[in-house]
Amino acid sequence: MKETDVQSPDYYHKVVNCQYACPAHTPVPEYIRLIAQRRYTDAYLINWESNVFPGILGRVCDRPCEPACRRVRVEETPVAICRLKRAAADNKGDISPYLPEVPSAKNGKRVALIGAGPASLTVARDLLPQGYEVTLFDREHKAGGMVRSQIPGFRLPESVLDEEVDRILDMGVDTRFGQDITSLKAVLDEAFDAVFVGTGAPSGRDLDLPGRGEAGDKVQVGINWLAGVAFDHISSADKRVIVLGGGNTAMDCCRTALRLGGKDVKVVVRSSYQDMKASPWEKDDAQAEGVEFINHRVPKEYVVENGKLTGMRFEVVKSVYDENGRRSLVPTGDDPVFIPCDQVLVAIGQDAQFPWIERDLGIDFDKWDMPVLDKTSLQSTNPKVFFGGDAAFGPENIITAVAHGHQAAVSIDLFCQGQDAVADRPAETYNLVSQKMGVHEWSYHNTISNELRQAVPHMDLRKALKEPKAEVELGFDEELALAEAARCLNCDVQTVFSAKRCIECDACVDICPMDCINFTHNGEEEDLRSRLRVPAIESEDPLYVSADLKTGQVMVKDEDVCLHCGLCAERCPTGAWDMQKFILNQAQGV
Repeated sequence: MKETDVQSPDYYHKVVNCQYACPAHTPVPEYIRLIAQRRYTDAYLINWESNVFPGILGRVCDRPCEPACRRVRVEETPVAICRLKRAAADNKGDISPYLPEVPSAKNGKRVALIGAGPASLTVARDLLPQGYEVTLFDREHKAGGMVRSQIPGFRLPESVLDEEVDRILDMGVDTRFGQDITSLKAVLDEAFDAVFVGTGAPSGRDLDLPGRGEAGDKVQVGINWLAGVAFDHISSADKRVIVLGGGNTAMDCCRTALRLGGKDVKVVVRSSYQDMKASPWEKDDAQAEGVEFINHRVPKEYVVENGKLTGMRFEVVKSVYDENGRRSLVPTGDDPVFIPCDQVLVAIGQDAQFPWIERDLGIDFDKWDMPVLDKTSLQSTNPKVFFGGDAAFGPENIITAVAHGHQAAVSIDLFCQGQDAVADRPAETYNLVSQKMGVHEWSYHNTISNELRQAVPHMDLRKALKEPKAEVELGFDEELALAEAARCLNCDVQTVFSAKRCIECDACVDICPMDCINFTHNGEEEDLRSRLRVPAIESEDPLYVSADLKTGQVMVKDEDVCLHCGLCAERCPTGAWDMQKFILNQAQGV
């Protein structure tokens, strides 16, 4: 195998699995270390720079970081990264002295943001300190977009949402709320230098089956119903409720229905339980509150008797997988199943739609009627118009919308300064900073905790179901937060090897608790992987291969199982090993 190229930012970045998995590349181990030191304000600010909404995302993020967490190599459960983010937000002090200054003298460039969701708010946050004038349009009277309209108060208190949204608005955003944009041409005619479209995917899919017309408003699209609840237009649910769909919106619908008077609430899904798209913790919380899940049922008709919805009829199917893991739903031949209900909430997906964008503005759309964009810059074929969030590539999640906001802000800045949004884009770079404080002392706490994942306390169930907007999760107290923070393995503190200093004494091999360090003769990849002390059979698992050593051997370390404990560097008599903190430098407005 060739010597590993550690000069690319990607190599060490990929070793920090949690940060790499986060669309906004939040430096997770860094802020967890700060929490462990009770430096909550600093931990919050580290988050705020990357993900912009720590208090919000500490409650409702989809957590792509957690399945990637290296802790699952040691035990089954990852570090509770998301809930530690909330701990930083809940315990922070006044951050106002540390916020970026917004210059009173502007740079002469005006940017319009359409839709006041997390993508647009991120663009505003990044551009305002650079002197841009930012105008934010939204049909609602408060910012937040679908985070405000679709996430129930029992998961995300309005006070938390308002705090983090208003922090951005107070930086000097010109808001035009209560204004429904019906023409992009009209916006462009206002002579903005750039326009960002962050309108989300506001069109929920209905399910047009026999009986739909007769059922009337007893069948509602889930996201519309949740919005009605959020804006106090809807205050009750019927006794027997069927929720169609297996995603997180369906979980929000069923749990909200319970709080608004539903007594018999069922989630009915075409797929198996395992194949449902909802996050595992969302499914767990719904079941804990008494929601019944019925799987492998395909809806066939709404049953209406004497003008009243009485239930739905379903076909019974089973999941069959081919050799590539693709699923097909195959009828079992059983008789259709009738499930009684008084109300149906349809949560089977949503789409971005752009009837307000004229098709003669130079913006190309694909066969799905989505804008054709450069994936790096998020710039459309009209160079003045950029897209982000769900409006760019379809429904994703909040943290992806934030990442798009950062990307688009960089692109808009380059474009407004007469540069190319791709060719002139600043490259990602990184720093490695030694953590050595003495011969056997490091600047980080490197003891491996044997604690299991801490459970998040919840409000009493009976009380929670009686108070529709009461937050169910109570969050970590300080004791739980510190215990959970100690489980982090500090994956950003890299084991950096110098072949020139190595005397091949094998001291590091002897002390490594994971047997992941090897000194051996080089060879073809498959052969070399098989000869390691712990064979690394999976080819996607990264190996750190050194330059040739004096004996002709190479050092090979299996990055996948390394605990970053630093024992190799403590034991090395020549300093060939060092523990160095990886710091990713990304182009960003603040």
